[in-house]
Amino acid sequence: MGLFERYLSVWVGLSILAGIALGTLMPSVFNTVASLEYAHVNIPIAVLIWVMIYPMMVQVDFASLHDVGKKPKGLVLTLLINWLLKPFSMAALGWLFFRVFFAGWVDPDTATEYIAGMILLGVAPCTAMVFVWSQLTRGDANYTLVQVSVNDVIMIFAFAPIAALLLGVTDVHVPWNTLILSVVLYVILPLAAGVLTRLWLLRHGGAEALNRLLHTLKPWSITGLLGTVVLLFGLQAPTILAKPLAIVLIAIPLLIQTYGIFALAYGIAKAMKLPHNIAAPACMIGTSNFFELAVAVAISLFGLHSGAALATVVGVLVEVPVMLSLVAFANRTRHWFPERD
Repeated sequence: MGLFERYLSVWVGLSILAGIALGTLMPSVFNTVASLEYAHVNIPIAVLIWVMIYPMMVQVDFASLHDVGKKPKGLVLTLLINWLLKPFSMAALGWLFFRVFFAGWVDPDTATEYIAGMILLGVAPCTAMVFVWSQLTRGDANYTLVQVSVNDVIMIFAFAPIAALLLGVTDVHVPWNTLILSVVLYVILPLAAGVLTRLWLLRHGGAEALNRLLHTLKPWSITGLLGTVVLLFGLQAPTILAKPLAIVLIAIPLLIQTYGIFALAYGIAKAMKLPHNIAAPACMIGTSNFFELAVAVAISLFGLHSGAALATVVGVLVEVPVMLSLVAFANRTRHWFPERD
């Protein structure tokens, strides 16, 4: 692991502080960035998210899907958590906290946007960062690729309907054209570009050429991540400084969701007697979020300065340190699981 991966939480923290400082000192610059959009999609953020996602998508090997039947239990766990439990538990927690517990501190319209942002986080299972979590837990890289590939295929068809269903339940108007455009822009197109790049390189240069490209792209992916964090927190700087309590209120249900889902998934994995190198990545995928997609869709649907966008940005703030703590826990409890199936 390189310097950036090893101290990822430090770089993300510094990027958050830099974004807030720059957004406060140069608001006109960030207002200009906010105005650069097409069809409700912010172009600079779209570019940064592509820079971040594309290298991850090149790693997705759809040829590995034929190996699913050999070890189905880990995949079953991932799909159960990601598509049958997590979106609905996130929606339920959002409603419980912002309609009941925090109702006296947040006005109804803002509460609705916070819930919407949480739902978008819950409906988007991790696609990119899970490769880092898998590596940190010494997970089976090939099986992680299988899990990511299957989740990406499902996300193409399931993200928009589930998001629309849950957003509708919480009384949010869903502009389907914007939601579908976001799925195409941030899932289908980068996934297609990654797969085509992978196939072309393997055909013309073999595995060595593919590995060279991945090594070259790796710093760009992290640059895209940190650039996105700086830009998002710069755009949200006035709201963050004006409403620090809102950050705390949003973080509370997100923390409960993250640790709760991991505990549930980890318990199921132990009961299923999965080997640790499959169980750990499976639980990481089910616990973490594809926050790049959630942020992009929240901005597209509700605007850069909306409560929904703020909720997804808080998701970025919470995710990295929380996931690193779960990685440490998973590594310390490796002895709970068998070495192999």
